[in-house]
Amino acid sequence: MNTKIFNVFCDESCHLLNDHHEVMVIGAVWCPDSITKKIARDIRAIKVKHNLNENFEIKWTKVSRSKTDFYLEIIDYFFANQALRFRAVVVPNKSKLDHDRFHQDHNTFYYKICFYVLKNIIENQSLYRIYFDIKDTLGIEKIEKLREVLHNAGYDFNRESIERIQHIRSHEVQQLQLADLFIGALGYLHRGLISNEGKIKLIERIRFYTNRDLLRSTLPTERKFNVFVWESR
Repeated sequence: MNTKIFNVFCDESCHLLNDHHEVMVIGAVWCPDSITKKIARDIRAIKVKHNLNENFEIKWTKVSRSKTDFYLEIIDYFFANQALRFRAVVVPNKSKLDHDRFHQDHNTFYYKICFYVLKNIIENQSLYRIYFDIKDTLGIEKIEKLREVLHNAGYDFNRESIERIQHIRSHEVQQLQLADLFIGALGYLHRGLISNEGKIKLIERIRFYTNRDLLRSTLPTERKFNVFVWESR
């Protein structure tokens, strides 16, 4: 029996404790390894169709009125492609986190949220290659710590499930750019921002496909666009 291999592309927004942003989002786009390259070609083709360079980087911070149609088509592509999936954990209010009560620091909490993102993705009968955007300064130390956290949660992952965890550069990987777009949308929505017309249109398109307001958690069984909104106890 051939073991199915999945590539998981993780990104994070406002995960640092004192960055003056209340909302923290960590999310992942994943797909079978067998069609990862085809998906990348498809996304590059959409860029060229909209008169963008195929190396143009999809980023939530770049969404503008002039590029709205392009970003809408990217969202349409994601929801039309059954092999692509997304999951995110939203922490709506970092200042309300009581780390002392749970005997943890913010870094430990960060790994806990990463774990919550991945635990609904990883199934023991498949192999997973997990990729994080290299932009963060913690670098290799963070990757090794996350690997340790995932492996120690033996009831969720056996040691064979995770083939690798490594850093990649987002401008080179289309699926990681999709993750940036979706976690950006969730962060914008949960901050209550409304000033960018193009961004609002993208959020409405995602809401149309999901039939959810995205301000509350989706069902845990939601397979396509899964959102968990963290509630501080």
